[in-house]
Amino acid sequence: MISLLARAPMASVPDVNVTGELVRVVLSLGAIVALIFAAGWLTRRLQSRQFVGGRRLRCVESMSISARERVLLVEADGKRLLVGVGAGGVRALHVYEGTVPVEQTPVPVAVPPFAELLGRLGRKS
Repeated sequence: MISLLARAPMASVPDVNVTGELVRVVLSLGAIVALIFAAGWLTRRLQSRQFVGGRRLRCVESMSISARERVLLVEADGKRLLVGVGAGGVRALHVYEGTVPVEQTPVPVAVPPFAELLGRLGRKS
């Protein structure tokens, strides 16, 4: 039986171009990563798109009360509404009368560099 195996010709192994295969895999991976970034860019672009008439309704803030309940501050046509959202549905909690206050941008506070803070700490000791 050993002599039969010894006489059988070895199956020929096809030559594999390792460099070509590596280049093909790297290019495929690069194409997939590029598609992921393109999909993210397109999603952000479509979500932030302004409609012709402008947006009349927007969520200013939201806060989770529990796992299923939330409170939303919604701005609609210049008025603000406090809305409760839960498993039982949506309910208007409060309607703020008057115009919407203009949000002021916070004034940036100048923070000294870290080295200066360390120097002050060292001088106090």
